[in-house]
Amino acid sequence: MQTSYDAFTRPVPRAALAPVAVIGGGITGLTAAWQLRQHGVPVVVFEAGPAPGGVIGSVRDGGWLHETGPNTLFENSPETTALLDGLNLRDRRLVASPTASKRYVVRGGLPVALPDTPLKFFASPLLSWSAKLGLLREPFIRRAAPELDESVAAFVTRRLGPEFLDYIVNPFVAGVYAGDPGSLSVRHAFPKLHALEQQHGSMIRGSIRRRNASAGPRGSMLSFPDGLAEIPRALAGALGPALRLEHRVTFVRRSGGTWRIGFAEGGRTGEEDFSAVICALSPDALAHLNLEGVPCAGRLSALRSIPQPPVASVFLGFRRADVAHPLDGFGLLTPAVEKRRILGTLFSSTLFPGRAPEGHVALTTFVGGVRQPDLARADDAELLASVQGELAALLGVRGAPVYARIQRWPRAIAQYVVGFQQFKDACSAVEQSSPGLFLGGTCRDGVSLSHCILAGQRLASVAWQSTAARL
Repeated sequence: MQTSYDAFTRPVPRAALAPVAVIGGGITGLTAAWQLRQHGVPVVVFEAGPAPGGVIGSVRDGGWLHETGPNTLFENSPETTALLDGLNLRDRRLVASPTASKRYVVRGGLPVALPDTPLKFFASPLLSWSAKLGLLREPFIRRAAPELDESVAAFVTRRLGPEFLDYIVNPFVAGVYAGDPGSLSVRHAFPKLHALEQQHGSMIRGSIRRRNASAGPRGSMLSFPDGLAEIPRALAGALGPALRLEHRVTFVRRSGGTWRIGFAEGGRTGEEDFSAVICALSPDALAHLNLEGVPCAGRLSALRSIPQPPVASVFLGFRRADVAHPLDGFGLLTPAVEKRRILGTLFSSTLFPGRAPEGHVALTTFVGGVRQPDLARADDAELLASVQGELAALLGVRGAPVYARIQRWPRAIAQYVVGFQQFKDACSAVEQSSPGLFLGGTCRDGVSLSHCILAGQRLASVAWQSTAARL
């Protein structure tokens, strides 16, 4: 997805602009609204919940800090950097500790460091020698037909072999999507992998060429002293009264040359007119949005079928002396073939300072996903016991935690499954039939925090172009 500030080039008198409505006060909607405001476009943001930020949440409790949603932001685009600078967050950024560059994957019941250089790769016990030598044939494997919508599992097995799928890609997919590589589309879930094959005929050859051609920093993993929630808080502060919390949109209706939005707030209802409407919602919320008289709106009901498995985030604090593992990395991931009861664990207090009191460590463990959805629905006692047992076996944790918090997401990460193009096509059809209505977010733009920020930038750009064209 490409975003450019070049779209914001036509100066338009502020008085000539009618407000743009943004439905959804998550990071995508907030970013879109802030970007439009930066270029003189008045906005109103409708957020049904009591707080901005959507799934982003940072809970500070004394010396502990639990990120209830995303744990890191990957700053790898000028748009993300410009947003942080514009919100005066540059000096508050915490770059992940260099120690956190190491990743662990469980094999044979033990954490094994993921190799990060060719020499370490061939010396690593993570893959067998036959799997390592099998990679030598990858540059000679023919690319798939460009129109093929192939699963991640089929793509990786075809090019790299089943062991690489089991111990490298499967745990990575669990960490990003809490998903199953057998159902995810490589074209939509990991478009960069798909592009490497299509553009270079080989993942290995394409990676080398891109690495040699790139210049400058590749990006940094970031957070902030009070967590990622500092971003939506800063956006909310900049938007001021333009952000309306606990305002539920009841309908969106085309009314002549404008858009009318109905809303409910407490026991009060109201209606207002806008020049354009940006919908920055989850797939579920977008599928249920009442778009009155909008051609093709019925196609959005298909978004209800996008899988969104449950995930539980279990944040545990321990005395440092009670954890045998050095915790010298980002965290560990578990392949499905290992049959563990967790998807993975972040070494939160290694990543950034201020996540645990002195002499203690913080671990954030994820449970459930497509792999084991019922485990995420277990009651608190069972969930805690299960996670503690896994941490004892994998990290040498002794005794009970001194601190614990659980965050549950009944419908967590949208799965970009094979056939996902139908959902993107539905969004495009609605937009094309209704100028001035724009749809984006995790239903089509990607699921990571950085993707959501770029989605907000994209939505602001197309809304600006539409507004300016009518003046």
